[in-house]
Formats: sequence, structure tokens, C-alpha cells
Amino acid sequence: MNVTATALSTADVEEYLTQHPDFFHSHVHLLEHLHIPHPSGVATSLISKQLEIFRNKHQELEAQLNSLIEIARDNDTSFIRMHKLTLALLEATCLESVVNNIECVLTEYFLNDFVGLRIIGIASDPSLEPLFIKPDSPDLQPFIKELSSQQAKCGRPTLAQAKILFGDNALEVKSCAIIPMNFTELEGILAMGSRDESRFHYSMGHLFLTQMSEAIGTRLISLFKEKSNAG
Repeated sequence: MNVTATALSTADVEEYLTQHPDFFHSHVHLLEHLHIPHPSGVATSLISKQLEIFRNKHQELEAQLNSLIEIARDNDTSFIRMHKLTLALLEATCLESVVNNIECVLTEYFLNDFVGLRIIGIASDPSLEPLFIKPDSPDLQPFIKELSSQQAKCGRPTLAQAKILFGDNALEVKSCAIIPMNFTELEGILAMGSRDESRFHYSMGHLFLTQMSEAIGTRLISLFKEKSNAG
């Protein structure tokens, strides 16, 4: 049988090697003569090139693994903090104790420098008036945007916001999270402040903050109901 010799194109070679990935296993000697252009212009052997590719892939996978480990650690930390907050809310038997417990947990476990909680309504007890903001109070004006959007806001607060939420500590607050609590039976504002301007960045996610406000709001509503039934 006569075989007509034809010139192989680079596509033919590429297709053949793709279909026979183990070709060099039985032709190891060819590796000594093969060179692949390096981006820098310096030729390198195929083995060296493969090692470089494997090394880069290893580094990428290692970076991805480290990222997943870091996310897992953050999730574990968040779970522990939420657990502590839940226990603190359940242990509280009155409005005064729940406010104290919230402040303790959010400063000690959530590592906040300042905590602010304001309930929109009229206090039934004069001693609780600092905790409440009347529905027609001008103090609500600085929070119109947050309350209307029903979304948490992270970043540097305005001076007016900081004064209402953190009182005498207003000037020390460089960043904070302002979380509206909009429930059928309760409206209010939860805030966490920090002396670190990067602690609460405007690009932060809001899911975790929303879950916190829901847990706190639900417990406050429960305590209000208990007090109303007792009265």
C-alpha cells in the first residue's frame, strides 16, 4: 500500500496530542528537545513549563482554600455571636434588662464601641423616656431615608444621627451601622458604632444586620405584650 506523505498542520498536531494525552509517556526522550516560548522571551523546556503551570494552579487552589477557611471561621464567629445574643434576649424578663443585655452582648461579643437603641413610640414609664422617640419628634428626621428604605446603612453617620443614637459619645463615632426595625407592632432603630472608620464600611452586606434586628425586635414585641397583659 502506497502512503502519500502530507504536511501536518499545527492543528493536526494539536488534535493528535489532545486525543493522545499520554503520548509523551512512551516518548520521554522528545521532552529533552521540546521548548515552549516563555512570555519573557526565554525558552523553557516542556517539563519546566508544566511545573510552572502546576505550581500556579496549586497556588490558586491554595488561595481558594484559604479563602474558604476564612469564610468558615467568620461564619463560626457569627454563629457564636448570634447564639450569645439570642440567649441574652431570652434571659431578659423586662424592657430594662433586655436593653442592658443587648448593650453588653453587642459590645463584648460583637466588639462594638457604642450601641444605640431607640424605639419609636411613647414611653409608658418616665424612666424609659430616653429609650423612646415620639412619632412626631424632629429627631426622626435624620433617619427618614433609612426608615423609608427599610435597609441598614453602614458608614460614617451624620452628626445629627450620632447625637441622637450615641449621645455624648457622638464625636467619637467614626463609623456605624444604622438598622431600621420596621415591624407591624414595633418600629425603632438599632445602631452599632465604632471608633474605627473602617469597621462599618458602606459596602458591607446587610443580611446579618437584618437578622439581628429581627431577633431583637421580636423579643421587644414579646416583652411589650407581656407587660400589656400584666397591666
